[in-house]
Amino acid sequence: MNGVLIVVLNTLVLIGAVASAITAVRSTKLISAVLALAATGTFIGLEFIMLQAPDVAIAEVSVGAVLPTMLYIIALKKVHPEKEEREPDEQN
Repeated sequence: MNGVLIVVLNTLVLIGAVASAITAVRSTKLISAVLALAATGTFIGLEFIMLQAPDVAIAEVSVGAVLPTMLYIIALKKVHPEKEEREPDEQN
């Protein structure tokens, strides 16, 4: 590939990683923060692929993006059950 194209792609991937990390920190909804954190891990994995380190990329995507996202979503589901599942408050 052309050297300029590689520099542009690396820059775009790094900007995406930084933007999604900032979104994860500044997000007010927990599920949005979790998804932005998953996007950050995915961008970092993409950067490792572009740096020709596919083994590190696989580890980063699985450990940095997929596994924590699943754990956070399961934890959020248990801590914050859906509104339909909650019992209505009694009115006096």
